[in-house]
Parts: sequence; structure tokens; C-alpha cells
Amino acid sequence: MDKIYEQAMLFDFYGELLTEHQRSIYADAVYNDMSLGEIAEERGISRQGVHDLLRRCDKILQDYENKLHLVERFTRAKETVGEIVRLTSSETGQTDEQERLLRIRALAEELMNEL
Repeated sequence: MDKIYEQAMLFDFYGELLTEHQRSIYADAVYNDMSLGEIAEERGISRQGVHDLLRRCDKILQDYENKLHLVERFTRAKETVGEIVRLTSSETGQTDEQERLLRIRALAEELMNEL
């Protein structure tokens, strides 16, 4: 996964578990694409302090994901839905309707088991 995309996903799922200060600085870095220097100047702290805080937040968010796997489960569900959409599109190229329906049912059962 692209690092910025991964950071954004982790922040979307677990960001509320950070302190307000951590959330604010992390959002500036990830969503507002601000540099360490820009954040440091705006907050009146050192670039090293911003860097350390961002690394600490990355670790905290990754630790939550390692325990809860919400981003992983979301990604799998999104891929499954995408496959269902492809199977139900008119351009699938498959002629065996029964086979398609059975695959859609299996995918739907996978999704239900994830929930």
C-alpha cells in the first residue's frame, strides 16, 4: 500500500483514538500535506518534535491495526464488493449464469462472515 494512502486509512479508522494534539498535527501532515517545517513553525515547536510525534502516531495507529485489523477487513470487503460488481456487469464475458450466481452467493457469504 502507498505510504500516504496507508497513513490516511489508518487515521480514518483509528484517528479518534489519538489525542487532540496528535490528531491535529497528524492531519496537517497527512491530509494537508504540510512539511515538518511548516507544522513546526505554525505550532511553535521544533521540526524534530514534529517528526517524533508523527513517528509515534504512525506506531500507535499501526499497533491498533495489528490488533484490530479493521483496515485489512475493510480492504477485503471492498475487493469482494468489486468482484460482485464485475460479476453482475453485462461485460463479464461469462456465459454460465448458474456459475456466476454461485460465485456471487459465495462472495456474499464471505462478506456476511466478515461482519
